[in-house]
Amino acid sequence: MILNQRQQELLEWVQRTGHASVDELAHHFGVTPQTIRRDINQLADERRLHRVHGGASAHSSVENVAYSARQILCSAEKERIAQLVAEHIPNHASVFMNLGTTSEAVARALNRHEGLRVITNNTHIAMTMCHYPDCEVILAGGVMRAKDHGIVGEATIDFIRQFKVDYAVLGVACIEADGTLRDFEMREVKTSTAIMALARHVFLVADHSKFGRPSLVQMGHLREITALFTDRMPDAAMQAVIAESDCELYVAE
Repeated sequence: MILNQRQQELLEWVQRTGHASVDELAHHFGVTPQTIRRDINQLADERRLHRVHGGASAHSSVENVAYSARQILCSAEKERIAQLVAEHIPNHASVFMNLGTTSEAVARALNRHEGLRVITNNTHIAMTMCHYPDCEVILAGGVMRAKDHGIVGEATIDFIRQFKVDYAVLGVACIEADGTLRDFEMREVKTSTAIMALARHVFLVADHSKFGRPSLVQMGHLREITALFTDRMPDAAMQAVIAESDCELYVAE
């Protein structure tokens, strides 16, 4: 298939950002949503990208983007989300924080807080926050993954189950149209679900690219989340699902 200029630019956009919606692509290129859907269908048939609900994704459903690439993708959006989350976590709170670059952005945004007690299986978060004055960091034990230095496994879950904390800050790979939450690896999902069960308030942090993105393993549902923090207002259908799930929505636009 020989790509026209619009299709080539569309493909480069999706590869650069990881995800794009039909509406934003149609607005950017000045064409109808139907035209964009045809482009996406053709590119998907060529296996150059993935069709997802409401748009296109560069991501596989079975393997996450490399950690180094995730550090760059939507970095400005993640920082805005992180600042908003930090405003909702008080001083002298206990906080679980899981794997993920958005969770790491929240860790950086908490640098002015006092009296925090942080439990994490994310070594990047531990190394960042251990230098904050009056912040105690407890790092979970377990198996360290080479690809992102995250700690997972049964020993990690057993360790986490010792605690009951005020807040959990959780990243996620996918929020489906019905509110189902998904991620890529079973061990990582088991760790996150253990954290969800042991927090009084669960804050989900997810930029716009996570909506409708394909991922393999079910992690839970928005019904189990206290508040969702994102960078763009979701579409009307997703807003309805969020409201029905009794989940608060905060948008860092």
